[in-house]
Parts: sequence; C-alpha cells; structure tokens
Amino acid sequence: MSRSPSAVASIRMGALARLPLFFALEGKLAIVAGGSQAAAWKAELLAAAGARVHVFSPVPGEELMALAAALPDTAIVVHRRRWSDPDFAGAALAIADCADDEEAAEFAAVARAAGVPVNVIDRPAYCDFSFGAIVNRSPLVIGISTDGASPVFGQAVRAKIESLVPRGFARWADAARRWRPRLQALALAFRGRRIFWERFTERAFAAPDRVPDDAELETLLDTTSPHAAGAVTLVGAGPGDAELLTLRAVRALQSADVILFDDLVSADVLDFARREAKKMLVGKTGHAASCRQDEINALMVSLAKAGRRVVRLKGGDPMIFGRADEEIAACRAAGIRVNVVPGITTAQAAASRLQMPLTRRGIARRLQYITGHGRDGELPADIDWASIADPTTTTVVYMPTRTLPDLVAKALMAGLDPQTPAMAIERATRPDERVIAATIAALPARLAAAAPSGPVIVLIGRTCAHQYTAEREIEAVPPVALSAARAR
Repeated sequence: MSRSPSAVASIRMGALARLPLFFALEGKLAIVAGGSQAAAWKAELLAAAGARVHVFSPVPGEELMALAAALPDTAIVVHRRRWSDPDFAGAALAIADCADDEEAAEFAAVARAAGVPVNVIDRPAYCDFSFGAIVNRSPLVIGISTDGASPVFGQAVRAKIESLVPRGFARWADAARRWRPRLQALALAFRGRRIFWERFTERAFAAPDRVPDDAELETLLDTTSPHAAGAVTLVGAGPGDAELLTLRAVRALQSADVILFDDLVSADVLDFARREAKKMLVGKTGHAASCRQDEINALMVSLAKAGRRVVRLKGGDPMIFGRADEEIAACRAAGIRVNVVPGITTAQAAASRLQMPLTRRGIARRLQYITGHGRDGELPADIDWASIADPTTTTVVYMPTRTLPDLVAKALMAGLDPQTPAMAIERATRPDERVIAATIAALPARLAAAAPSGPVIVLIGRTCAHQYTAEREIEAVPPVALSAARAR
C-alpha cells in the first residue's frame, strides 16, 4: 500500500495561564503606591527598564529612600503623600502595595478608569498583569511565570536558566540591536536576512564571551547570500520523548523551511520546529500504507533545489534502519548538500529507561541490531541465526511485530535457549510505554495477545533478566545454567 506526502497543519498553541508581554517603558511614567521593601523593589525594576517612576507614600521606607538617592534625580521621585486620581494621567503602568482588599480595590478601580494596567502586589484578584522571575542579559531578557502557583519553583527555574545562558549573550544581543538598522538598509530578501541571523547565532553560541565588533559584522555580511542553495539535513528524532533530542537536532528544526517527518515522530518533537516551517507527513510504517521511498527522495531534492532548507525527520537514529543511505545518495546525485544529525536510537533509550545495560561484563560481551522485516515485509533471509543463538550476545530486533513468531522459531532451531530472557517494548520512552517480559519462547504469544498499536522493539539476551522483574516472570538466569542448557 502507498500514500502520497501530505502537508500537516502547524500545531496550535496550547492554553496559556498568562500571556508573556514585554513593556517598552523608556521615558514613560510609572506609578508606585507604597513605601515598603516590596514597593521599593518594584520601583527599582521599573527604573531599570527606563521608566520615570513616581512613588506615593506618606511614610516611605529607608530602602526606598536610599534607592531614590542612589539613582539619577528623575529616575525615582518620591512623593510623601497618598496618591490621587490625577496622578494616573499619562501613566503606562500602576503598581501598589496595599494594606487590605479595600485599598487594593480602590487603587485598581482608579487605575483602570484612567486606562492604566494595574498590579497590586500579592493580590492577584486586582491585577491586570503579573511579574515573574527574570533572567537579565539585557537586551536579552527572559521572563518566567508560574501564574502565582509557586514563586519558589519559578526562582529555581530562573537559576537553572541563569546557569545555561552565558552572560556574554548580553553583548551579542546588544550587537544585534546595533546592527539591525544596517542590515535593513541592505534590503536583503527574507532568506538572506535569515541566513545572516542564523550565522550570527552560531557565532554567539560558539564564542559567547567574545565582544562582537564591526569586523564581525563585515565577516557575517560577506558570508551571507540571499540566493543560497537549499540543503537537506537528516535528523534523528529519537524514540519519542522530546527531551531526548540533541541540541543540534533542535537547531536544525528551528532553522528548517520544510520538515518531512514519519508517523513515528511524536508531536512533542515537532513542537521544537519554528512555527513558520511547512510540515509534511511522509509516513513510512511497516505493514501499513506508506509513502514510497522514491517519492520522498524526489520531494526532498525538489524542495532543496528550490532553495529550501529541508529537514528529513526520522524516528530514532536516521543511520539505523532509516534508509538514510538511499536519501543521502539521492541528494548527492542531485548535487544537494546533505548533513546528518544523529539521534538516540530506540534500543539505547529503552535500555536507559529500564536501567538495563545492553552489555554486561561476564554475561553479554556483544550487542547487535537486526530488522524484523525486509523490503518485501517478510522476515529477512540473510539473518545470522548463530549470532542470535549466542548466549553472550544481546540482540535488538527492530520492527518485529509481524514476523516475531517466525524469527523466534528459526532462532530456536539454530540453538537459542528457549528460556533466554526477552522483552518487547512498545512506544519506548513515551508516557504510554508498555513492557512485556517473558522467555523468548513465550514472548511471541504474549506480544500478540497485547495487540500493540505503536512501534515495538524486542530485546533478547541475558541482560534482560537482571533488570525488568516487575511481573516476576523472569528470574536472573546464572551463566552456568544457561551454558548447560546450551550444551544440551
């Protein structure tokens, strides 16, 4: 059965507890009511954003007065009185630290009547907006909100991001701000501009502590071509858990014009693609309607020839049973530049999730991957059955669902001990992952009874016995016992 490649609509934005917005406050009036430490902190935050902050408090605290004295004269102006309605005229924001709900309601009502967004500290019922934790690499600013659910959690996330975002990014972001007008004056096409900023980003990540200067700009402009040829990148999407994507895979997804993906790629992985990218399902699944490989090759090449950056997104690793050789050959024959981004193959991910080493000293010294079906959908005829029967080998079978009974029968005939521990893993690493543990002789029937609807791999070997025993169907089999059984 075959089907044609089909475009897939972009995944819609999920529900947001808060819409993150960034106010431009340079030179604008901001109102703060209250003289507490909390009010002082909000006043400092507003002043840092360039606002003219007017604070109203009959009894301003020492921290507030010290802050006002430390900043330029007009940054924070303290009025030793209560606020009044006319004070809100022309204000961009209004913030208050109120003693009770009655005062909060009054302040919010006056601010809203004046058309001013309002925030009352620690009283969300009277807030039009909220503050979150901030990572400051200005002009790169990252805001974090938990919608008030757990400020401590938000601060912990902020600390994590602080450790990941180099402080030198502030200089690169400032350079981007300075260079943007010069780039706009060149009137480059959209593609040329995007190439420039992608290369800018690569340099920033490669040398975050370097101070970018005008020579850097000229170098970037010299290597920017608005008519650059397209390219193809084969990207491993891993087994399904989006957190297992590599950084290179994420960057490729975020720079792609078109993404050609398989049925096995999870929606969570596609969330990392830039929203403007065209996404096309070119599904290839065993024993079901699939796009023909020659159609995929032709589509991939035609898109790249049209100047598109194409990501061919594959489940697992593209170089393991992913037909990468055929797609690379098609690109090379057409003169298309092709790159490969490896992914975590399903066997590795499944073993890690189960904390089950695929090799083990004194028990399993060799690991092999085989496929459960060939071009015709049947069990391949060239399988090395003796290697599967070897008790010191761990065998991983990809795409085994339909042919597993035949595979096991032939392996047993070749000398595989029927008591060898084995397991079938469906939808490895995903929330609905299922693991079926049994001896290899019993596994085909167990798998058939489970009627899996998702991708399955089968692991065969003594390492299986030492990790997954939740169902108590497999006990650790001593090497001596296995050796004796093998000899019989």
